[in-house]
Amino acid sequence: MNYDSRVENPVSAGGVVYQMNSGRLETVLCGRSQPVRWSLAKGTPDAGETLEQTALREVREETGLEVEIDGSLGSIDYWFADRGKDVRYHKTVHFYLMVPVGGATDQHDPEFDLVQWFDAKEALQTLAYANEVNVLQRALDMIEERDGANSAERT
Repeated sequence: MNYDSRVENPVSAGGVVYQMNSGRLETVLCGRSQPVRWSLAKGTPDAGETLEQTALREVREETGLEVEIDGSLGSIDYWFADRGKDVRYHKTVHFYLMVPVGGATDQHDPEFDLVQWFDAKEALQTLAYANEVNVLQRALDMIEERDGANSAERT
């Protein structure tokens, strides 16, 4: 690696969309089929967009679902390089917890081949990238904490 290469700091935003289905917690993942690789919906801001607006738009485009933000999941960051351009990228992706309020997964854009709901625990095993597994685990912990607080209020 050439450490004299230029460093750029791109930013993206995305979300973990969840729903309860017959008492089971589910989350939606976006997949490519060649090779099979599942990930969370995320993308780059358009000019003038806030991170929240970017996350809502990207999740809507990539999953087909209309969503609302239900909390912040913080961010992840990672490095990658374009050796041809001699550029190293330090990317930060901001994630939000989201709930579906409309739309359908068959309305997703062509960026992904497949978009489908997974049992939350299965989704942890299915995601391709460890840092996204950490984001999903953070989301599941947050949901569980809230549910625990809500059921305590009801007793």
